[in-house]
Amino acid sequence: MARVINLSRGNAVLVENLEFAITFGKRFLGLMGRRAINPRGGLLLQPCRSVHTFWMRFPIDLVYLDPAFRVVALLENVPPSRMAPGNRHTRSVLELPAGRLRETGTSAGDILRIE
Repeated sequence: MARVINLSRGNAVLVENLEFAITFGKRFLGLMGRRAINPRGGLLLQPCRSVHTFWMRFPIDLVYLDPAFRVVALLENVPPSRMAPGNRHTRSVLELPAGRLRETGTSAGDILRIE
């Protein structure tokens, strides 16, 4: 399984169990209907510029990434039933358990890598 490393934070592991949503169906479903997200997991939606949390049961952190996997924007602790704003520089969005961004110190401008 893939993981996400934050190169700008001393190779901090942001995600240990990365899931991919690269088809329309998988992007549409995302994390909807799940009871929880793995505390060290994440879902990469690609291509994607914005997301929503309708029909979700838990809050999430969002990482907006450009084509080079540079963090262009972050949203922390987005509750269920919200529409997250889009970002025109975004190529993909990484959905994480709420609090994961704070735990890893991830911030705008950081460079991520998928292994």
